Formats: sequence, structure tokens, C-alpha cells
Amino acid sequence: MVDFTTIASDLRFPEGPVAMPDGSIILVEIAAGRITRITPDGAKQVVAEPGGGPNGLAMGPDGKLYCCNNGGFKWAEPSNGLLIPQGQADDYSGGRIERIDVATGAVETLYKDGDFGCTLRGPNDIVFDGAGGFWFTDHGKTRTRSRDVTGIFYAKADGSHLEEVVFPSENPNGIGLSPDGNTLYAAETYTCRLMAFRVTAPGKVDQAGGLGGAGIPLHRPAGYKFFDSLGVEECGNICVATIGESGISVISPTGELVDFVPTPDPFTTNICWGGADRRTAYITLSGTGRLIAMPWPRAGLKLMA
Repeated sequence: MVDFTTIASDLRFPEGPVAMPDGSIILVEIAAGRITRITPDGAKQVVAEPGGGPNGLAMGPDGKLYCCNNGGFKWAEPSNGLLIPQGQADDYSGGRIERIDVATGAVETLYKDGDFGCTLRGPNDIVFDGAGGFWFTDHGKTRTRSRDVTGIFYAKADGSHLEEVVFPSENPNGIGLSPDGNTLYAAETYTCRLMAFRVTAPGKVDQAGGLGGAGIPLHRPAGYKFFDSLGVEECGNICVATIGESGISVISPTGELVDFVPTPDPFTTNICWGGADRRTAYITLSGTGRLIAMPWPRAGLKLMA
């Protein structure tokens, strides 16, 4: 096990970490329906309480947070101490994209199910591009005998445009862009595939990318594993949070497994980088409710905002 420091604990399924200039980390607590700032000394401050299931977070060009809200999960807390999502909540409030004022905590619904003719069931992860727009995945919702068929979307930050660019996509989760912005990566959870899409223009991908249409399967590990959210290194490697085996799978742009960094939580869900050189990795251990930090051998990519 790699040495790490626990920054905060007793979080309610943390996800979507965003490293802030002051050294704090803002993340979501999905099961609590809130956005929380973790200061370097581990103190917790409530930023906003959007309810539902706040999931992916990204800082936008206007200095506000953009949040993928999945509408809420059911939760199980078995005797092993883990907090585990269990499908669509009984009080499911609908998928949406929210814009959050960090200073005031004000929450604005930017896009909701049905806007621009799009179906939003469980928005999950988000990344901004160099044009000021953002890509996001919709992981869908799972019920007793059905699961949504969903896609990958592109939207403008001013609320003027929402488009489903890739459909269908197999339960997409993590999303990121290559350093040059020319490749979009999306991790599928249940198929445990990392997909690559060639970006042809802002909000557009090559729809004839592979035999199955848009996108090429870049990497798929063996074993009982599931992919969750992801981050991209400055050198172009894709770091995918891996559930089951518990850790971060580091995958090269050509699909080779470069490294695997183990973590002590089967629900390891996301990664971001902070510090002056972006060589401190912040990782959400969601099942046990922790945010940890560890030195990282390579710099994380400086994100667009």
C-alpha cells in the first residue's frame, strides 16, 4: 500500500474533488446532498446544499462551480462499515447540471431533464474544454430490473446550448480531455472500459471512430473491477479510479497499463492534483468516507476553467 495522509474522514460518500488555489479541496458528499470544502488542516466547511445527488464538480471560467447532480441514490450501510450506493433513490429528484456560487452557496439549475430535447437521468462527471464549454457523462439510474441507456453530453456554460453528442454509451462515468484537447476520454463502469473519442471541434467527436461508431476502446482490465471517475496527467496518462481492485489505474494514451496505485477502500472513486507543481494527488475513498493525499510521481494536468 502506498503511503498517504488522511486529510478528512467521516464524509458521506465523497466524490468530485477540486483543488483550490488556497490549498483547500472542494468536493461533494453524494449521500448528504452537499458540497463541502476541506481546508489543509482537515476542517470542513459547507459550501452549498443542492440536495439530490451532487456527483462531479468542475470550476468554470466564471469562477463558479459546475455540478453534475444525479438526482439521488438509495444507500446501504452493511456491518463492514462501508457506505454503498444502491440504485435510484425513492425520492429521486431528476438529473441536472447546477451552477454554484462558492462565496454565497447559491445553487442555480443550469440544465435539467428535457432541456433542448435531452434526457438527463444521472449526470456524473464533468470537464471543461478550451472553448469554455464542458463535457459531461450521464451514468443513468439503476432500478430493480432496469437500467437507463445514456450518453455523453456537451454544454455551454451560459445555459444556451445542451447536446447529447454520443449515444448510446455504456454507463459512462469518468470523463477527461487529453492535454492538447483533441481526445476525449470516458470510463464506463460496468463494462470497465476506457473509451477514447477524437474531438473534431468544440462539442463534436468523430462519429465513425470505431467499428461500433464513435469511440475506440482504449483499455479494459481483466478481473472483477469497475471503472469510476478519472483524471489526466500533464504527460497524457489517464488515471482511472478503479472499484473492486481498489486503487488508481494509470493508463497511457495508447492503452497500456503504466501503473496501478492501490488504495485501502473498494470504492475508490476519483482523483485530482494540487500543490504548486500539481504533484500531490487527492483521492476520494468513498466507501469509508475519506479524502486522502499522497505524493504523485508525475504532475496532474492543469484543468481548463
